[in-house]
Amino acid sequence: MSQHYKLHRVREMADNDEDFVAALAAAFLEEVPEDAERLRTAVPAKNYKEVYQAAHKMKPTVDLFELGVLDTLIEIQDWGKFEQTDKNVDEQLTTVLTAVDNAVAEIKADFGL
Repeated sequence: MSQHYKLHRVREMADNDEDFVAALAAAFLEEVPEDAERLRTAVPAKNYKEVYQAAHKMKPTVDLFELGVLDTLIEIQDWGKFEQTDKNVDEQLTTVLTAVDNAVAEIKADFGL
């Protein structure tokens, strides 16, 4: 259980209310993959505003579930925010998307969602 994400901060926030933990996991599954998909299309299209908005929105949840890619996600966010045309974030994007995909699969299995 939870190789690709961690629940101790989620449980702390939920005061160990397992129903609330499950609700947060469901919210993760509802929000994060959608934003990851926005990144998946916006980075290659160099849609900086969309990249910034999607990455910014993902940060708190990625941090809460401790996917281990927060700093990488911030690099992508800053690439969009500052329109760093001289920088390539494809590798960072792959890292973040892989972490999200792994966490999504694991959360679905762990919570039966």
